[in-house]
Amino acid sequence: MRRAHGPAVCAAAFAAVLLAGTAAAQKRPADSASGAAPRAASAATGAKPTGAASYGQRFAGLCAACHGANGRSDLPGTPVLAGQHSFYAITQLFLFREGRRSNEAMTAVAKTLTNDDLRGFSEFIGTLPPVPPPPAATPPDPAKMSKGRELARQHKCVFCHGDDFAGGAQVPRIAGQREDYLRDSLRGFKSGQRPGYTQAMIEAVSQVPVDDLDTMAYYAARFPLAGTATPSASAPRAGASAPR
Repeated sequence: MRRAHGPAVCAAAFAAVLLAGTAAAQKRPADSASGAAPRAASAATGAKPTGAASYGQRFAGLCAACHGANGRSDLPGTPVLAGQHSFYAITQLFLFREGRRSNEAMTAVAKTLTNDDLRGFSEFIGTLPPVPPPPAATPPDPAKMSKGRELARQHKCVFCHGDDFAGGAQVPRIAGQREDYLRDSLRGFKSGQRPGYTQAMIEAVSQVPVDDLDTMAYYAARFPLAGTATPSASAPRAGASAPR
């Protein structure tokens, strides 16, 4: 029974975090000339920054060593945060803090975070624009990209992640994500080793062969980021023929 109620309890606790943030936001005074003056005075006197500026600095000191100053990591297995959505970010931070996701480094950090920290870091992450991957030594394999597009359509990936794989709200951006991270995540959902906030991904990939998951990871990692790169002729866009 405890195991069955786990997701519901997790969801309720997470909702409490979000509701607390909403209530706090409603209590904050609206920006005005009188409100701007104290902030300007604080800056002039060298006082510590607050709000988004504070979490930007904390991200640089705590997170950038692994995730990159611009949110694109160069470390194997470390996800790209650039272009991710704040709601998705806070969901994952919450899961790490509550022990629902397993990663030694992230769990150690997340367990020190307050609810305000979860919101502050996630809101800052939501401001990071998408960053394209560095140029590859070789162009994408046309056959593999075509197969990945077919699999994405077959398994209805675009229904949640969008035609451009940009995601939204609690759904992550997977376009341009690191291939190794995508591959490990998909395999983790299939094996049950990586729990999700909902059962959606586990159910979506449960019957998909591992080789197909790897091909979809290859495809999504090389999917062109809208506004950051010109799509290659060898890398067709999923939205061109995917059902909506």
